Amino acid sequence: MEGDECSFPPESSDDHSQRGSVASSAILSHPQDVLVYLFGDSVVHLSVEGLGSVTVQELGRSVREALHAPECAQEAFAFWLSSPLLELQLKTRHQPYKLCRQWQDLLYRFTEASEDDISQDEPCLQYRRNVFYPKAKELQIEDEGVLRLLYEEAKSNILTGRYPCDPEHWATLGALCLAVDEGTGLDGQTLTTTIREKKLSSFVPAHVAMGGGGLFSTLRGKLSRQGGLEQNLLEEYGKINPSAGDSQQLLHRYLSTCHMLPYYGCAFFDGEIDKPVQGLLKRGKRKAVNVGICLEGVYVMDVKEKHVLLGLRFHELSWDHSYPEEEGDSHILWLEFDGDEDGTPVNKLLKIYSKQAELMSGFIEFCVELRSVSEEAAVTQTDGEAGLSQQASGQEGGSKNGRGGRRGMLRRQSSVVCSRVHSLHTINYVDNGKEIKCLKPKRAASFFTRQVSAPMYSSVQVTESLEQG
Repeated sequence: MEGDECSFPPESSDDHSQRGSVASSAILSHPQDVLVYLFGDSVVHLSVEGLGSVTVQELGRSVREALHAPECAQEAFAFWLSSPLLELQLKTRHQPYKLCRQWQDLLYRFTEASEDDISQDEPCLQYRRNVFYPKAKELQIEDEGVLRLLYEEAKSNILTGRYPCDPEHWATLGALCLAVDEGTGLDGQTLTTTIREKKLSSFVPAHVAMGGGGLFSTLRGKLSRQGGLEQNLLEEYGKINPSAGDSQQLLHRYLSTCHMLPYYGCAFFDGEIDKPVQGLLKRGKRKAVNVGICLEGVYVMDVKEKHVLLGLRFHELSWDHSYPEEEGDSHILWLEFDGDEDGTPVNKLLKIYSKQAELMSGFIEFCVELRSVSEEAAVTQTDGEAGLSQQASGQEGGSKNGRGGRRGMLRRQSSVVCSRVHSLHTINYVDNGKEIKCLKPKRAASFFTRQVSAPMYSSVQVTESLEQG
């Protein structure tokens, strides 16, 4: 992943694949066919000489030429190696062919996949949004081709549920999708026919279109639900001014609506968290989650329920990762944040079990450093007095307890976008006693400069009816 501090394993010389988007050939000095996949089921066909040593930077020039894309595409997009098991954004110096030869090593290192699945898995080379591209710059893009690539990727993430959203969001986005693909000013009958021909899942998230389903769903109930969704789309489509049918404007509106989702543009990682202990035997189970990380923060999402479990801006969290100490232990990403336990302010620790913990930790650190650089640059451009007063207030807050002061409490709301801290199994403690080394993650000074001194911790005292978590 771009920005991580993890080194890839050494190149393997045997058993490299003969399939996939990056062709394997005995004579790599001759021109080779390379397929670069785009969202929206498009493919760029390239003929590349010296495939074994060609870099991402060189491939980028070829793709932009093939797409007739402007220079802004160089910042907006990056190359990814993607498969159902792993997604990695590549750096400009990476050589895709060599990384494809190491793919099985990467899967063993960063996934829990079985040997059979690993042996069958094959990455494709994708040209996708750069995780580190600021959202604000997207709306400054005027090239329709670039906007459409961003739109297709955003739409895919909405429809697959990777970007959880509330009804008011997916209804608006579905209507804009209709307008982008079919035009504005169409009558209701034409729209209804179009929706039914292309299916609802082409315009609203698949889990919304399918509904709860199961043995207790009836055909009448399903038809009624689909009719209601169609009506919602028609109503939202009717709100789009027919005179505002310019493609560029519609694409901007779609992207700006997606920008309301805090995890837009995230890189995603697989993991598991503990479920709250239930039952007489108090046996703990785990829940599959997606961890989204972007320039704004970290978001832990329920894979099954398609909603956010925990969303934290970088100034609201501390983090670390740990390696397995014994056989059978897991790689863990630790997230620490402020919370509440029976009216007592506490520090909460969430454990995310994942072999990608090392990737996630490095990715977070890189994002924090990028934000720090951009914020410092912004401060130098502000008026002197205003900048000094903001810095002074920040220093005062940072000296209260060595942790930048107690951050605002997270509040649960009904929206799928908001955190559900109450449903998390966390480790809780307060910061005014003896340090608990087995609970507290290490925090390097480079992570948070606001930590003037190492805080001390002690366990929080709660009633018997309130177990940890």
